[in-house]
Amino acid sequence: MSRTMEWTVRVDLSEEDGATKAAAVLDTGTAKLTGHGVAHCSPQDPDVPTIGDELAASRAMRDVAAQLMSVADRELGEAGAGSADGPVPPPYAWSDATT
Repeated sequence: MSRTMEWTVRVDLSEEDGATKAAAVLDTGTAKLTGHGVAHCSPQDPDVPTIGDELAASRAMRDVAAQLMSVADRELGEAGAGSADGPVPPPYAWSDATT
């Protein structure tokens, strides 16, 4: 089976009072997951907005990744692939996975 998919991620950033907030939205075409991240500038640190953007955005995307993993884990269980805590039988297990 061969197929091609395109998923998009949009990251919106805002800054207010030394805090940068990010919302990352993963759109799979059939579902949307939204993750959030925040970065605070310490008073003793220089104000470098790009660093706050990067930290907040990475935290928002990490949140989306965790949500996506939860969805995949649930769907694996529903497909009869077993729990994520134990060995996962083929065809769902990665061929190079180690336990």
